[in-house]
Amino acid sequence: MQVPQNRTIVRGSERTALPQARAVRPIAPDEPLEVTVRLRPQGAPAALSPSAFADQAPAARTYLTRAELAARMGAAPQDVAAVTAFAAAHGLAVVRADAAQCCVVLAGPVAALETAFGTALHQYESPAGRYRGRTGPLTVPKALGDIVEGVFGLDDRPQARAHFQVRGPAAGAVVARVAGASFTPPALAKLYNFPAGLDGRGQCIGLIELGGGFRPEDLTAYFTRLKLPVPAVATVSIDGGRNQPTTAQGADGEVMLDIEVAAAVAPGARLAVYFAPNTTQGFLDAVTAAVHDQVNQPTVISISWGGPENTWTAGALDQFNQAFQAAALLGVTVCCAAGDNGSGDGVADGQPHADFPASSPFALACGGTKLTAAGAKISSEVVWNAGPNSATGGGISAHFPVPDYQKSLPLPKPTKAKAARPGRGLPDVAGNADPASGYEVRVDGQDLVIGGTSAVAPLWAGLVALFNQKLAKPAGFLNPLLYGSLAGHGLLHDITTGTNGAYAARAGWDACTGWGSPNGAALLGALAAAPPTKPA
Repeated sequence: MQVPQNRTIVRGSERTALPQARAVRPIAPDEPLEVTVRLRPQGAPAALSPSAFADQAPAARTYLTRAELAARMGAAPQDVAAVTAFAAAHGLAVVRADAAQCCVVLAGPVAALETAFGTALHQYESPAGRYRGRTGPLTVPKALGDIVEGVFGLDDRPQARAHFQVRGPAAGAVVARVAGASFTPPALAKLYNFPAGLDGRGQCIGLIELGGGFRPEDLTAYFTRLKLPVPAVATVSIDGGRNQPTTAQGADGEVMLDIEVAAAVAPGARLAVYFAPNTTQGFLDAVTAAVHDQVNQPTVISISWGGPENTWTAGALDQFNQAFQAAALLGVTVCCAAGDNGSGDGVADGQPHADFPASSPFALACGGTKLTAAGAKISSEVVWNAGPNSATGGGISAHFPVPDYQKSLPLPKPTKAKAARPGRGLPDVAGNADPASGYEVRVDGQDLVIGGTSAVAPLWAGLVALFNQKLAKPAGFLNPLLYGSLAGHGLLHDITTGTNGAYAARAGWDACTGWGSPNGAALLGALAAAPPTKPA
């Protein structure tokens, strides 16, 4: 692609078509669209409050308020003004300028947007469905080259998949639960020794959802049966997304699993569900909205959607990562499902792939186990692996370098890797995920058993809500502690048996289950008593 002399490429904006996709026609030039333009932040996150990223007890950390974050990390007024002037020059309207979230939302006809960002939009048809897309990079005037960090919304391909699996005899089948081989979330909380006497009161758990919805009558029936209060659930519409329940076979299974697991293990916490379209724009807008939400103010965020790193643009990966850094500055823990398709993450090339956003160094990546219990105790826990399309994700990032907190680890090399480049290893932690030992939930009037790492993210989010209730300050970014002063003290159940394809479990951290499944009370005690600084 030849770039005009007065323009520059938006870094990380390169797009390719989906596999086997073909462009069938240009998008009509007068079709209206909205795009989100992401701007550079004023301050580098790690410099704003280094202790938020340190191996320090939460009580010794300094977190920012959301107002402080907006003032110190938000977009500069002159950068917002420059993008606003650019929009006017191209006949585009400014729908919203949000300096705190470092974004400007622009609207206009396709033809104007194509000219503004140096691209051409087409309708594509692929085995994954029909979508509006583009190929190649985007460009902006050179004066905006250091200001604009991403443009999202021109391409509306489905970006992520929900990491849940309904137990059944075949993929996609939905069957009633089988007694004796499944668990309610409170039962799992007891097996994992979640701290007693805490319910998450005073906390808000944010859930990111890219489709589907929930029915209040299902929540009433489910929590009445568990003898727990029906949770207070606030819904937040992002980019036109909304609570729109359909069927148990669709995304409703994900939404209800997330709500029911989180609220059952932290019944005193409030829930805020951010509904957005399943596009890069929708997903990223939902995450940044949750991080900066001054109304609901989530103290922990759970994300059960994701996809292989190689299906994202580099710019999108970096923008999510920046949002998770902002969350760490606030003391907000971000729990992400590590994927349900083993080390290959559903990519049919025989190579290992890490799932994103779990591969972000600032996410708490949640892998999966198969758990067996005898009475009130765990009798066996191994890596969840029922085949390449029903196994915990995990591996080595091809995009993010090894973070400081993992530099002392002997990160594994996969058995079938084209590249030996070291990167961020995942997951960090784990929990029960095998549908064969799954979670008893209620979806669209049906009692089902659902598994997947989708269940592990809200399970850990609920546990973090309990931590936050007890601790003087939020637990925040846990990874430096888990790999630092808390490592090697038996605070998690180490999983040493099984593989997820390319990687094998072993003593200590591994790329199947991280450090293992939680011993909740032990972790809380260690967080409360952790040394203020990492020992020499």
